[in-house]
Amino acid sequence: MKRLRKPMLLTLFIVTGLIATTFLFLQQSPFGSNPSATRLERIKRSPYYRDGAFQNLEKTEVMSENTSYLGMMRDFINKDKDNVPPKPLPSVRTDLKALPDEKPTIVWFGHSSYLIKSQGTTILVDPVFSGYASPVSFFGKAYAGSNVYSVEDMPTIDLLILSHDHYDHLDYETITKLIPKVKKFYTALGVGAHLERWGVPADRIVEFDWWESHHVATDLDLTAVPARHFSGRSLTRGKTLWTAFVMKIHGYSLYLGGDSGYGKHFKTIGDQYGPFDLAILECGQYGKDWPNIHMFPEEVATAAQDLRAKTVLPVHWAKFSLANHAWTDPIERFTKRATEQKLDFTTPMIGEPVVVEAQYPKSRWWVY
Repeated sequence: MKRLRKPMLLTLFIVTGLIATTFLFLQQSPFGSNPSATRLERIKRSPYYRDGAFQNLEKTEVMSENTSYLGMMRDFINKDKDNVPPKPLPSVRTDLKALPDEKPTIVWFGHSSYLIKSQGTTILVDPVFSGYASPVSFFGKAYAGSNVYSVEDMPTIDLLILSHDHYDHLDYETITKLIPKVKKFYTALGVGAHLERWGVPADRIVEFDWWESHHVATDLDLTAVPARHFSGRSLTRGKTLWTAFVMKIHGYSLYLGGDSGYGKHFKTIGDQYGPFDLAILECGQYGKDWPNIHMFPEEVATAAQDLRAKTVLPVHWAKFSLANHAWTDPIERFTKRATEQKLDFTTPMIGEPVVVEAQYPKSRWWVY
């Protein structure tokens, strides 16, 4: 009995130590904070918050029912040989502080980060400039050549828009550096808890539930619309909302997509707010084991048609490999389907300006 007791005590000590270490690790600032107090009370009034978490409009499993974790590990080990670029990505160096803005002008920074400037108003969306898309710097690293813009390159930001709290959209290091440059933060319900912990004053945070609108400035309105996704920065999911945005700006309509699987919501949004002069839609980081929370490239083209988008800017690719497909697979498959369906699109290099209805770069720059 005494011989058994020592190994049992040692095992208990190790397990307790691991639990304590994990708990302390998850208390670090990059993980943010769960909503509480007044913020949580508002969340509980949302029709999309049930059983302690936000819910999608359609039944949405993060992982498909037949997913095997052993199979996922095998797929990860045997990921496409071209999962990352073979050499540094090309890019365009644009002076963001002197960007022409007679019409809405967009500069994409890779993945889902981009800047919009229009008639003196500057908007930054989902900025990630730290060089990685995770709570630790050694995982989810940006491709060589993709991280060529930094916080220092940004002009003063009138609106900083955040679609949800995943690490590849909400980056602790970037946000903390940007705070002095940003006049106001616009995001989904609950995400403000992360921002406040990181030093953003509460009166500079505006949170949206789905279908809520704010008249931000003269000739600039922002509406949060549903997306089919999930949220969470640690072990729990659904404590904060995920969203896309409809932006009406200086006579133009833009769709800022965030992350979303394909669903009926695209047609609903298109019928209510379309047509859109430009739809910025996620296209990448999909997989057969999570088909409901990210679109396959062919679905991106269908979503654009549902939205009644005149032109599509595909994003959520060309910076991080967060799935197992080849890094160019999203853009090759999307442009093929879009061409077949006579859907207009633009494929700028990182840093290359896109001007709504005036300048739509369309080179195959990823073949280099």
